[in-house]
Amino acid sequence: MKTWRLDDGGQTLVLAARRERLPEVVYWGAVLPKDENLETLLAAHAIDLTGGMLDENPDLSLCPEASRTFPGQPGLIVRSENGTPLLPKFRFLSAEKGKDLTLVYRDGDNGLTLTFSFETDPDTKVIRAKTILNADAPVHLHWLAAPVMPAPQQSDEMIDFSGRWCREFETNRTAWSPGIRYRENRTGRTGHEHFPGLIVPLTGATNTQGEAFAFHYGWSGGHRMIAEELPDGRRQIQWGHAARMETEAATEFSTAPLFMTFSDKGLNGCAVSFQRHVRDRVVTWPKPDRPRPVHYNCWEAVYFDHKLDVLSDIADRAAKLGAERFVLDDGWFGNRDDDTRALSDWEVDERKYPDGLTPLIDHVHSLGMSFGIWFEPEMINPDSDIHRAHPDWALGSEDQTLGRQQKALNMALPEVRDFLFDRMSAVLTDHDIDYIKWDHNRVLPMPDAAQTRGSYALIDRLRDAFPDVEIESCASGGGRIDFGILKRTQRVWLSDSNDALERLHIQHNAALFLPLSITGSHVGPRRCHTSGRTLDISFRAWVAAQRHMGFEMDPRELDDYETRVLTEVTSWWKHNREWMQAADILLLDSPDPAIIAEQQMQSSGERFVVFAGKAATSAQISPRPLRLTELDPNAMYEVSLANRVTASHLSRGTQALKDGPVTLSGTYLMRHGLTLPWSFPETMWVLEGRRL
Repeated sequence: MKTWRLDDGGQTLVLAARRERLPEVVYWGAVLPKDENLETLLAAHAIDLTGGMLDENPDLSLCPEASRTFPGQPGLIVRSENGTPLLPKFRFLSAEKGKDLTLVYRDGDNGLTLTFSFETDPDTKVIRAKTILNADAPVHLHWLAAPVMPAPQQSDEMIDFSGRWCREFETNRTAWSPGIRYRENRTGRTGHEHFPGLIVPLTGATNTQGEAFAFHYGWSGGHRMIAEELPDGRRQIQWGHAARMETEAATEFSTAPLFMTFSDKGLNGCAVSFQRHVRDRVVTWPKPDRPRPVHYNCWEAVYFDHKLDVLSDIADRAAKLGAERFVLDDGWFGNRDDDTRALSDWEVDERKYPDGLTPLIDHVHSLGMSFGIWFEPEMINPDSDIHRAHPDWALGSEDQTLGRQQKALNMALPEVRDFLFDRMSAVLTDHDIDYIKWDHNRVLPMPDAAQTRGSYALIDRLRDAFPDVEIESCASGGGRIDFGILKRTQRVWLSDSNDALERLHIQHNAALFLPLSITGSHVGPRRCHTSGRTLDISFRAWVAAQRHMGFEMDPRELDDYETRVLTEVTSWWKHNREWMQAADILLLDSPDPAIIAEQQMQSSGERFVVFAGKAATSAQISPRPLRLTELDPNAMYEVSLANRVTASHLSRGTQALKDGPVTLSGTYLMRHGLTLPWSFPETMWVLEGRRL
């Protein structure tokens, strides 16, 4: 009998194995006493036998083995180089235990070695787990799971995420039942449709209370998730690359890291762990002490119609509104007048910029803004000079279905990566550019792990050459957001939708994994280009102020009222960003389904801001009290409405909040809640709080 224990101060993970077999997780949850007897725990963990069962329950191990009559999905499916299926049976080889844990198992008959690694983080409370398969001779891999985890028996449902373009991060609640919840992303990128995250709440858990377990698979290619309930009632969670993504036989394969956490503070406990881990462990910042700059992107102002005098005028106006970075989007290169041509011809268009980009960049810098630029490196249009010269560089068949009139480049080819590096580095060397918006506007013709590894290699090479350049991951908006790409980038474009009503919903759900500091959110045009909806500037501005704030409209359309409101909200964001970019985003349990609310909490607990957005018409007349969370119940807090002057004339009651700050206890704020003034749909109340 072998046992191992991992602790990070917020959770305990116990692994145990009978004889020399693969270990299984026999406990994962709240911190156990230090003197807990792990052998007793293993014995207590065993389930009974009865009629109609085998004489021994097959282990739900870190890699369930078909060769041990495991009744569910195995953790490894592999074939020899000649195609013969292998049925490995692993035995213990070695263990290395410190703060972290590495376990090695061997199948000598098949020449296979399996390594499991677990890394703990006492600050973020996230466990990072990975599985590596080594083979003495090349083998073909069909499926390899990251360390397989049990799911709790006290859970009625699981929460995973789907979506589409301009409607990302939709939550799906699926009841547990015998059989499989099987989700596989075969689009070759992370995908709007299949964000690689899963939360398993225990019965009764909410945003703010109860227990929950959460997972994220940090890989930017296709992935597979299996949530299976076995006939005996046990449940397993498997994560890995999408099946059959490894097209070549090899002697080593590895899963991506599986990030896992347990919470006894509802879904928010999982969210805070992931937010902190992304911000403080995954992302590497070129200039970590620089505040996040207010962002301006010109895409929805000019699209492909680039004129130096127009862009200079727009830059003037953006700077007056408070912008600190100007991003030149698609249309600056090649013969690019629409989205049907010139992708991969990464040279400045002399028709639009006869003197190059330098005059525009110099003008932007004279306004005190830094300069960013758009690339879509992994893509190529058939109507481009490079495709005509190198049609063999395109991934997939000649007659493939195009997406946005484009193909993908084969990033597994070194010559493709060299070409892209040379073209992109020439632009970055010749110009003072500190930001890249890196887009990826179509799915791949087939899933291929080598494509993702090639893209990673190019980004890594560029970051080594230009360490001060920040990179934003954009893929038709939110199509490539995961901890694998965030190891190499510093911002994500959460959605191509600048509709504040859509954004309110998308941002709320994405906060279960993503912090403010990397989540871009822009004030869009008065009439949204993706939804056709017209929204007031105050609502648009405050929704953008919930995350890394920016603008993406034509500032020439703004009237005096809109200019004043946008300038005021931008100033508020700048005044608060230093503490907000390190704050925890806590989702609130609203008793009114029309209200989508969150509380951003300073890590010290000294201050907070609540954003309460009204997404629809309430069923009742008067607002229901909104409970806050994670306050000191014995402390007093001064709470004020930051935007009380925007109250409608139909808000006619006498409320203390509308007159100025109120002082209330943490107990009152958490147990009764704040009753907000009446408001129309598509408006936002912003509450500021300070502990006295």
